[in-house]
Amino acid sequence: MGTLKTPTRRERQREATYDEIVRVSRALMADGAELSLRAVAAGMGMTAPALYRYVASYQELVDLVAFEVDKAATDRFRAAADELPDDDLGGRLVVACTEFRRWALENPREFGLVFANPVADAACVRREALTLSSSGHLFTGQLRALWEERRYPVPALEELPADVRAAVEDPLIPAEVDRLAAEDRGLLWVFMQGWTRLYGVVALEVFGHMDPRIIESGEMFVDILSDFAPRIGLAEELPRLQELIRSRIAATAVNGG
Repeated sequence: MGTLKTPTRRERQREATYDEIVRVSRALMADGAELSLRAVAAGMGMTAPALYRYVASYQELVDLVAFEVDKAATDRFRAAADELPDDDLGGRLVVACTEFRRWALENPREFGLVFANPVADAACVRREALTLSSSGHLFTGQLRALWEERRYPVPALEELPADVRAAVEDPLIPAEVDRLAAEDRGLLWVFMQGWTRLYGVVALEVFGHMDPRIIESGEMFVDILSDFAPRIGLAEELPRLQELIRSRIAATAVNGG
């Protein structure tokens, strides 16, 4: 086994500069200020041209900050899941999802930076931005663990529309696909369906496109997760899981979160 290479002084300084870029960017967003290369450079006490040595464009800045924000937030989701035993896979999943919602409502600008930042269109696909999301890997990992334990049904490849089949055979999602047999690739379609439901309801809540009373209660969020639960083998646990979700939402309200 080879030894780990010790970073050089220059590499450590460069990494520290990237950390400062992220820290200043998050402070700007928390203060309601515009996120721009010029504003970040000013906050770091450097000129904009000097900053270009680290991030060459506004899109690179957004991608860097979004990745690190998502990474830090995922530590929070994972810590919430870790409050439950390792073998409570259903509970850990819904608790992590509920913590994701809480974080998003508390940090709408950071949520928007991470999840309303286009990473693919007809002309361009930024593969790393689509496949490296820390939160994506957490949630797909949880869904896969449930599948490995319960073997909930997944569609056969021949049952999928052609474009969907192509997408699961060459996936552009944050998920571990190693050692997943070709005939089980329909699992990735379940991952996509689950993420669509979770992101969809949380985005509507964060951006205020829902009755405020429903947002405050969290009942649409509970309903969306409840509707998906039987799909992933959790039908029998649904009453307990609903109570877990509601209790965490209520605790957040009491604590002023």
